[in-house]
Amino acid sequence: MGTLSLSDYEDVRISAPWGHLAGRWYGNRSERPILAIHGWLDNMGTFDRLIPLLPDYLGVLCIDLVGHGCSARLPPGMHYSADDWVLAIARVMNEYKWPKVSLMGHSLGGVLSFIYTSLLPHKVDLVISLDILLPPLDSAEGLSMMGYFMDKHLVEEERAEEVSMHEPPSYTLNQLRSVLSKGTNNSVPAEFAQHLLHRSVEKSELYPNKFYFTRDGRTKFYTLYPLNPGLAAEMARRIKDIPYLIIRGTESPFLNSESAEAISILKRQNPHFEYHEVRGAHHVHLVSPELCAQYIVPFLRHYRPPSVASWSLAGEDASLSTQEHRLAQESFFARNQKRQNKL
Repeated sequence: MGTLSLSDYEDVRISAPWGHLAGRWYGNRSERPILAIHGWLDNMGTFDRLIPLLPDYLGVLCIDLVGHGCSARLPPGMHYSADDWVLAIARVMNEYKWPKVSLMGHSLGGVLSFIYTSLLPHKVDLVISLDILLPPLDSAEGLSMMGYFMDKHLVEEERAEEVSMHEPPSYTLNQLRSVLSKGTNNSVPAEFAQHLLHRSVEKSELYPNKFYFTRDGRTKFYTLYPLNPGLAAEMARRIKDIPYLIIRGTESPFLNSESAEAISILKRQNPHFEYHEVRGAHHVHLVSPELCAQYIVPFLRHYRPPSVASWSLAGEDASLSTQEHRLAQESFFARNQKRQNKL
């Protein structure tokens, strides 16, 4: 058996009342895939370097959440919230008529996976959560943040009206990489930024060699899913006998003391729970995917083993296809980078 190829995919569009969810289905399309969900302000490109390390008998369907990547935006006047984003899981399942779902989520995607699994445990057969479990729990600081987000949402609405008439601020490729890296607290080093930029920028029509961000600015100020310690613990108790893998980056603050009780409950009552730590920051799956794959691959092979009809790409062909895909992705910026280097 081989591993997935980034060039073996089908782009999909999943209908929704406000437009569509954009997705990319890698590998085996004859069986139910793993549904991969990215983090806040990211897009499906976050899995670019992990996908080629996963076994090819399973497909992986990556989606852009509404307001992110190539998915549609909510209509004017609407507000983004975590409980709306969790509906993306149900929408995809409904589209393909899946009775169950296998989830892999990073950051916000991991939070959505936890919420969905706790609400409908009978519809989930496994979860892979990358450097996250819970959203921030209710606190006085959280209330202040919600108020701040409310005010900033209105500012973004006004800005969106201006953008509809004028092109938004644009940046050089090097500036884009720096801005994105800084926005992740350097969790995504500049040299890996292209994996997220590819689906979140467009070329400026006003300034040669410059690009602008296309994601919906309102996503920066969404409504958090309100959780207190008691509710979080009760949600964890509802997840029984469901294979659940958590991988934490040792340099990341996202799995902290707030998650300790929920993790303890999962360890105590779920014989299929796994928790591992690997060296890295919040985007460790993008920066050091092989460290995550060493736990993800055996987890998948154990709980979603290959069927008799499974197929595999030849190793050389898979490697070549991956290289070709990456070259195609980088060509989006390459010509402009060469021009900048001459300046």
